[in-house]
Amino acid sequence: MPDAPNDHLGHDGAAYPDSYYVRLSENRLVSTLHSQGAWQPGEQHLAPASGMVLAEIERRLPSEKMISRVTFDILGVIHSGEFTIDVNVIRPGRTIELVEAQMRHGERTSIIARAWRLLASDTEAIAGDEWQKLPDASEMPDVPFTHRWGGGYIASLEGRQGADAHPGYAQSWVRSPYPLVDGETDPPTAAFVKYVDTANGLAVRENPKTTFFPNVDLSIHLTREPVAGWVGFDTEVSFGPTGLGQTTSVISDEHGPIGTAVQSLTVRRGHGAV
Repeated sequence: MPDAPNDHLGHDGAAYPDSYYVRLSENRLVSTLHSQGAWQPGEQHLAPASGMVLAEIERRLPSEKMISRVTFDILGVIHSGEFTIDVNVIRPGRTIELVEAQMRHGERTSIIARAWRLLASDTEAIAGDEWQKLPDASEMPDVPFTHRWGGGYIASLEGRQGADAHPGYAQSWVRSPYPLVDGETDPPTAAFVKYVDTANGLAVRENPKTTFFPNVDLSIHLTREPVAGWVGFDTEVSFGPTGLGQTTSVISDEHGPIGTAVQSLTVRRGHGAV
């Protein structure tokens, strides 16, 4: 892919805040070096970018309904620098609604997100799932993901990973001290979602220096509102024989499994850019 200009705040050695973004106006923001992607220096990583897009839905379209599913389709390189986020309601309703947000760089859209929000009800008496509970983050060794991936976003993370991790499978925990926007508190679900796209780099099946496998989307399903803090992943990566791949994760907060995340991959040999 062609290199994108590096316009992150801090790319030139100047000071930048300990956040992924800085707000310029109601719907205009600028990326910092902490949001930098792993494939090329002049792009944003989808993890903080998806969190930022969802945060604007939560901030500008407040609701008592809960996010059940959110999808992010990546329409091209998520460029560094300034961008806008537009939000709107696609399908209004008292108990069920569908909302949308778009990240735009001038006239070009890089991300389209859609979220289903459902009215909460009391189902505590029948709550349950069949997902395996991850070991606590404190029970896993520290792992510096920077040994495999570059970019400011990966460098911003604290990571833990199980000793049984191997190509195509890993149990992991990640967190960061940085908020999405300088001087702002992350909305509840966005505070969790801003890490979920990390999944595709946690259980690497092939060396990214020789095999290119970015995801073109991210689909997250949740069974309750997440708690901010450590985000856990029980991740499997599959490559097919014709250039298609998939990363699938059971995702957890510190109270246990909370849902699933799936990423569709385009797999190419000999195109690594890390």
